[in-house]
Amino acid sequence: MDPAPAPGGSSLTFVGTATTLQRLGPFTVLTDPNFLHRGERAYLGHGLSSRRRTEPALGPEDLPPLDAVVLSHLHGDHFDRRARRGLPRSVPIVTTPHAERRLRRQGFGAAEGLRTWQSWETSRGDEVLRVTAVPGQHGPALVHRALPPVMGAVLELERAGRTVLRLYQTGDTLMRPFLHRVHERFGPPDVLVAHLGGTRVAGVLVTMDARQGADLVEAFRPGTTIPVHHDDYDVFRSPLSHFTQELYDRGLSAGLRVLHRGETAQLEPAARVVPG
Repeated sequence: MDPAPAPGGSSLTFVGTATTLQRLGPFTVLTDPNFLHRGERAYLGHGLSSRRRTEPALGPEDLPPLDAVVLSHLHGDHFDRRARRGLPRSVPIVTTPHAERRLRRQGFGAAEGLRTWQSWETSRGDEVLRVTAVPGQHGPALVHRALPPVMGAVLELERAGRTVLRLYQTGDTLMRPFLHRVHERFGPPDVLVAHLGGTRVAGVLVTMDARQGADLVEAFRPGTTIPVHHDDYDVFRSPLSHFTQELYDRGLSAGLRVLHRGETAQLEPAARVVPG
């Protein structure tokens, strides 16, 4: 496995769950680090846990130097005990204010909590990586208040003052009308990284299932859609195959890119994506 893109290019390597390693121009970003092994349990709070069914493609010891970690929320299948032990304490972790407070107590002094629509930036030469927190809701109204606050994120790579790539990762959210505000502000993303799985906790749906994921694709019309967070834990109830079939049935499959763990996709602006 070689997650490095061509010089000046961008790529995404799927590690497992919602964990990806993204090379965005000169920047390297890790998302939602979940390195538990098959059979180990992720702890979800309130006495709940879920057993992992799969092996991650990478561990903390395999990672290159990171410019940032983007963490959608502080749940055991998104930031686990292996990540807590293995990630460098100096790496910036761009996340929610709720997660920032807890991470700083764990020694991650560079954690940066963003409120909705706030941004964090880093630069190298004339290239800038900007991460903007966007809305998410981890479950139905009222139920979501019992779960950690969640954010989506829009990652923009700028070169010489011009945006050359825009990626939207949803975080663990349901499809709700307020997500349309992300589209209104940023337009169709070049790449959509959709957290799916139809996760059910105590019988309640708390992440997008196949239908809601397809609704999101239909609304946003991304250049490329990369599904993640779909079959790693026993609380995920909506198989990836249901999502892909839903896209085919709606005529939305042209930009679909399904990655196996350890597989890398080169990322291109939407204008350069060739259907099929």
